Amino acid sequence: MKIDASFIRDIHQNKESHAIVKAILTIAQTLGLNVIAEGVENQEQLAVLSEDGCDQGQGFLFSKPLSSHDFEQYLSGVPAATYIK
Repeated sequence: MKIDASFIRDIHQNKESHAIVKAILTIAQTLGLNVIAEGVENQEQLAVLSEDGCDQGQGFLFSKPLSSHDFEQYLSGVPAATYIK
């Protein structure tokens, strides 16, 4: 299950967004579903998500969008400067 970026954007500042995300996480955990938060862009968002039990995320905090080749290089740990033209 993915949590839309619109809920993540202000999760660290907006009580309503935070409550919605917590509810989604509770339902997903009860059903045994994997949850991925979309649009994680800063450490504050990541901290709130981690505290609430969301252990997977995607967004610019982790990486810019990559081609499949660049993603393979990213996973292998090769520094970006060695493969981006």
